[in-house]
Amino acid sequence: MARQDFSALVESGLLRTVERIVVEAVRAQGLSQTQAYDWLHYEDPDPVARLAEGVDKLRSRGAEFSAEAVDKACAKASKRGYLS
Repeated sequence: MARQDFSALVESGLLRTVERIVVEAVRAQGLSQTQAYDWLHYEDPDPVARLAEGVDKLRSRGAEFSAEAVDKACAKASKRGYLS
């Protein structure tokens, strides 16, 4: 995802889908949705990198999230021509 054009990630809905998956995993760790976004530092100018870092942090804490859902979202975006 990090190498894709940001506007294509937004337009395809892939960024929002992956964001929701990661936020749900953060919330499962006991944080509110607002805290999850703060924890991911989502206001940063490189949200894809923040999501990747968030996933790494979640994995180190033993959090579970649906990697299958991420794969499904990527496949859908790819079929629509948004990912190369």
